[in-house]
Amino acid sequence: MQCSWKAVLLLALASIAIQYTAIRTFTAKSFHSCPVPNPMNCSLSQETESADRLCDESPTFPYNLSRKTHVLILATTRSGSSFVGQLFNQHFDVFYLFEPLYHVQYTLIPKLTQSKSTTDRRVMLGASRDLLRSLYDCDLYFLENYIKPQPVNHTTDRLFRRGASKALCSPPVCESLGPIDIQLEEGDCVKKCGTLNLTLATESCKEHGHVAIKTVRVPEVSDLRALVEDPRLNLKVIQLVRDPRGILASRSETFRDTYRLWRIWDGTGRKPYNLDVTQLTTVCEDFLNSVSTGLNRPPWLKGKYMLVRYEDLARNPLKKTEEIYTFLGIPMDSNVERWIQNNTRGDRSAAKHKYGTVRNSAATAEKWRFRLSYEIVEFTQNACQQVLAQLGYKMAGSEEELKNLSISLVEERDFLPFL
Repeated sequence: MQCSWKAVLLLALASIAIQYTAIRTFTAKSFHSCPVPNPMNCSLSQETESADRLCDESPTFPYNLSRKTHVLILATTRSGSSFVGQLFNQHFDVFYLFEPLYHVQYTLIPKLTQSKSTTDRRVMLGASRDLLRSLYDCDLYFLENYIKPQPVNHTTDRLFRRGASKALCSPPVCESLGPIDIQLEEGDCVKKCGTLNLTLATESCKEHGHVAIKTVRVPEVSDLRALVEDPRLNLKVIQLVRDPRGILASRSETFRDTYRLWRIWDGTGRKPYNLDVTQLTTVCEDFLNSVSTGLNRPPWLKGKYMLVRYEDLARNPLKKTEEIYTFLGIPMDSNVERWIQNNTRGDRSAAKHKYGTVRNSAATAEKWRFRLSYEIVEFTQNACQQVLAQLGYKMAGSEEELKNLSISLVEERDFLPFL
């Protein structure tokens, strides 16, 4: 059948229009539209195969246009994570956030505690990853989904530990504080700055060269794989670990009600029949699983993972901090060095609250040896034997050995970053 010249012209014009629309759609489309690389992407269906391959097989696309380094401090409660967070908070070019996943946990699972089941603990992981991805992209508005009550006009006074973030207590977020107020306590920052404007916080984030976030609400590094492999991010994970015996001693002193039965055992020498041992074993299992993943060096963690023992950091804070910044590829500025010098030689009276960071760091790392009875230490060593050996923590064979500080219970280990 022959086509008239008008029909041919109409077909040609339609073809051009279709191509133009496709080009406009592709070029205008944010790179955020590509799914996170996934081995399943290219086998879901024939219809989506070519589009998914375009995302999966094109590493030259500049997804992380800003080239920020995104740092995640992966830790557990009372492992020294607040101290490590300050090593980034003090850096002039790092936008630091303290535990933003707190809001996800207490919105989705209000009654969640450290001792709940693994199933409960993982309910929030999907939401947590979405929030982390948004925060690393300096989209602080995404937090509004989890802050209660809901922020009004992007302002709130309910951000958890807002005062722990130097960037949120400095211009342009807070014009009330200047350079002379740099050492203010958290509460003073909140009082002087008033409500937090998330629009100004977003602008501040974008002005900084890097973003660091601390969390104790992600169990294992494998839970972060989707973020580590996300081409939009340049995510590097600092996993902080501590001797489980030290963690138990610190939690028992800090969270006195929650760990009341452990304190009864320590004080009376009699183990309560209803003691919740998962408060200890969960920590050891998470450490074992996560550290095993990291030390096995899977390809997806290459150049993205560094294991840090709290004890090594406490004994040589400046040296270990320099190693961390070298791994991240970020120059360490003088503010960080000055903070280390001022905050690792403090006495007991210098720590004003349970999350304080002013202390004699070397002495703090060993303090647990005088806080726990040998019976509890022995129980912990049996329950966590595998991870203690994995991380280079020695067993105390007797009460005399436990209390003798001339006998180190930390082996010399060099956990080199996976580069």
